[in-house]
Amino acid sequence: MKPFSAQDLADATSGELHGIAPDTQLSAGVVTDSRDVAAGDVYVARRGEHADGLDFAPAAIDAGAALIVAEAVPSVDGEHLPTLLVQDATEALGHIARHNVETLRAEGDLTVVAITGSTGKTTVKDLVGDLLSAAGETVWPPKSFNNEVGVPLTALRADESTRFLVLEMGARSIGNLTYLTSMVTPDIAVELMVGTAHSGMFGSIENTARAKTELVESLRTGGTAVLNADDPRVRAMADVLADGVDVIWFSASGRDSVEGSDAPVVSATDSTTGASGRPTFTLAVPGGEPTSVELALLGEHHVANALAAAAVAHRCGLSQRAIITTLRTSGAASRWRMELIDSPQGITVLNDAYNANPDSMRSALKTLAAMGRGDEENPARRTIAVIGEMLELGEGSREAHADIGELVVRLNIDRTIAVGDGARPVFQAAELEGSWGNEAVWVSSLADARELLRSELQSGDIVLFKSSNDAGLRFLGDEIAGVTVTP
Repeated sequence: MKPFSAQDLADATSGELHGIAPDTQLSAGVVTDSRDVAAGDVYVARRGEHADGLDFAPAAIDAGAALIVAEAVPSVDGEHLPTLLVQDATEALGHIARHNVETLRAEGDLTVVAITGSTGKTTVKDLVGDLLSAAGETVWPPKSFNNEVGVPLTALRADESTRFLVLEMGARSIGNLTYLTSMVTPDIAVELMVGTAHSGMFGSIENTARAKTELVESLRTGGTAVLNADDPRVRAMADVLADGVDVIWFSASGRDSVEGSDAPVVSATDSTTGASGRPTFTLAVPGGEPTSVELALLGEHHVANALAAAAVAHRCGLSQRAIITTLRTSGAASRWRMELIDSPQGITVLNDAYNANPDSMRSALKTLAAMGRGDEENPARRTIAVIGEMLELGEGSREAHADIGELVVRLNIDRTIAVGDGARPVFQAAELEGSWGNEAVWVSSLADARELLRSELQSGDIVLFKSSNDAGLRFLGDEIAGVTVTP
């Protein structure tokens, strides 16, 4: 955060200061967890579902916090702790973040990039962060900090040295992105795709599209929308852009133009994925020569993610050479996203169980199948898919899981283990599609899956773990890979 006085923060939040001089300078960080407090930090005491941050205000002061932002004034032995009294601590966090970004913009050269989409947000956020850091000091979140707490906390890491601020923005209801962008208005907005993920929460894919559109509607004058030309719902977002907002398209299907638009396109042609699991394609960037690229990331779905990131980098002035160098070397920065681990027992674990929806599930299974087939340099290997439930799909959940069951048979996955009641349709559809013997099996729990895997896995096997976060398969994947499990 840029240094501010206590009064500056009071003005930004319409709050009242207690127990602290208005001219006190605050030049450290902002945290919402008292365990993370360092000397000079501002501690925002939010009320959570399971705890009230105000209860930890004395501990935060003991750890070195200079100011508490809270909805009541805490005291110790009858003395007020230094406090900024506000009506809502979470909203105050957003107000402070907005004040920080607006001040940095007014005093320097800050570009804000915001990324949303039904899938791929975290990967693209990491790629964009890697790309832009070659051009200037760049701040981006280390995890999926994409909500009303994570976005302002990331924005508050920006200071006078920051050239690029990269934000991941998620939406769980219509209006979420409008709120997030009211704190941090983007200069560049990236729309990856509108898929069936979370359609159970939104009620329909049309409502999902409506919610995602809020991001591009928030763009500043002179801003740029980076849009997926292969998704008709994202293409339609070009129609709602304000005057003075530009477009850059990206296309994994090789489009070199979009009907009705003269905006440039970053595209890929000749995409293939071999036994390494790493996709290769010919990248075309406006003004550059088409060049072959092999990604460091695993999975064909990352071609579109790489193109979106490349479009942002191109818009920010990076050369094609710099873009290609980073795409060839930038691997998965966040855990449990197509994370490849070779266990001491010779088993290869592909852990992609941080999140799941029908699109990402299909992509992960296709990657598993490609890796199992082998090629001239890699022998064929047995493939095992451990599949948990895809959550928040609404009324179409059973059908979506059944489609995955049919796909594992068509891809010739050697062994499919469906885990939990929600994933049972995967097993049932696999049997109906033509799975024979014990190629597909259903187990009721993680414990049963663990026991089955330990009895069956052999050196040389490739095993994919894929589920939504709350299904917990990512930790089972860690166990099988021999990684220390940290829930």
